[in-house]
Amino acid sequence: MKQLLLLLSFLLSACSSMPPVLKNAPAVDVHLDQVRSNIEAHRGTPVRWGGTIIDVENEANVTRMQILYYPLNNSGRPRVYRETEGRFVIQTSNFLDPAIYKQGAEVTVTGTIAGTIERAVGKKMLALPNVEIGNIYLWPEEQYRDVYYGPYMGYYPYYPYRYNRFGYYYYPWY
Repeated sequence: MKQLLLLLSFLLSACSSMPPVLKNAPAVDVHLDQVRSNIEAHRGTPVRWGGTIIDVENEANVTRMQILYYPLNNSGRPRVYRETEGRFVIQTSNFLDPAIYKQGAEVTVTGTIAGTIERAVGKKMLALPNVEIGNIYLWPEEQYRDVYYGPYMGYYPYYPYRYNRFGYYYYPWY
């Protein structure tokens, strides 16, 4: 019985696909909406957030990146097909190259909430949560290919099935 439990725990641990940079970082499960409602109450709270990059600003001593927030899946990857809750800003003293951290790329960060920062969105000034990052993980871009099987019941000439690079179905309308 002990051997079976040991084998089962070993097999289940092999299924975990969260990058080690993100897995070992402390984080509290708090959403962006909760923090925006009272940022000062959450100051110093460790978070694991993700989303897509909007803008990268490199200054002399600090790099700031504005990110469009999305909830994370079990692997820590942003669920970009879900509805967003808004924006947040991350900052670090390290240089983050805008050629690598491109607009629209998916990232997951761990760090602590450091307060608010004012940013202009169009003609409106917003107070966004500012996260002092500990780790940042840039997700590789998913590669999808279309495989067509047809005809489908005589109505459509071909019915598209999409597979990603791991061979799993991908339905863009979910």
